[in-house]
Amino acid sequence: MLLPNWPMQHVVGGLSTTRAYGCSNGPFTGLNLAYHVGDSAVDVDANHHQLLNYLPCPAHWLTQVHGAEVVEVNCEQPMYPWPKADALYTRLRQQPLAIMTADCLPILVCDQQGLEVAAIHAGWKPLVKGIIGNTLGIFQSSPKQLVAWLGPAIGAQQFEVGGEVKSQFCDFHKAHTNDFIEQGNGKYLGDIYAIARRQLNLLGVGQVFGGEYCTVSQRELFFSYRRDGQTGRMASLIWRN
Repeated sequence: MLLPNWPMQHVVGGLSTTRAYGCSNGPFTGLNLAYHVGDSAVDVDANHHQLLNYLPCPAHWLTQVHGAEVVEVNCEQPMYPWPKADALYTRLRQQPLAIMTADCLPILVCDQQGLEVAAIHAGWKPLVKGIIGNTLGIFQSSPKQLVAWLGPAIGAQQFEVGGEVKSQFCDFHKAHTNDFIEQGNGKYLGDIYAIARRQLNLLGVGQVFGGEYCTVSQRELFFSYRRDGQTGRMASLIWRN
């Protein structure tokens, strides 16, 4: 497990899984937590059981659709079926929120008192659709009182995209032009960490941590869809203490 390297580790609970250990085999070898990728459901169940040893109680999960919807988890929110959305928010105590990734960016957010928490699936499509702003809009605390951690995602030297992706981000905010480097093949290298950090800063969140991993190049630690195609998924989770 990876623990967020932020000043909130004694205020809220949080972690990101790696592919290490676990019960899955083949292209999913390790701690695959996704049922939808073709892995054995028995193995995925065992992996979820292993993860539960690190959590105060079972987590809320999503069916992620690369959109910008946010689900608020309260006492009335059922765990099943998993809702279709790309971010979770709660004020409930000891209730983990989970999102799955295998190159997309997981973002964990909380206020400085640890009273509100959120987990965001920040792939490029959710980012360009405004998933961060939609999530922060649910917080009662002002953005200046929030702290964010950027979990393991595809690194800036691996995230090659076409001009249409860059254009969408530049349409979203012109400052994103600085987050792409043109390559000789007509493609661009995009920095998804810089994109998310910029959006958080523009929304008023000044304390942003993390962003030092690369799921593609760190093969022993992480699943990577871009690198392997058929592969497993890691999870990033946050909860109030």
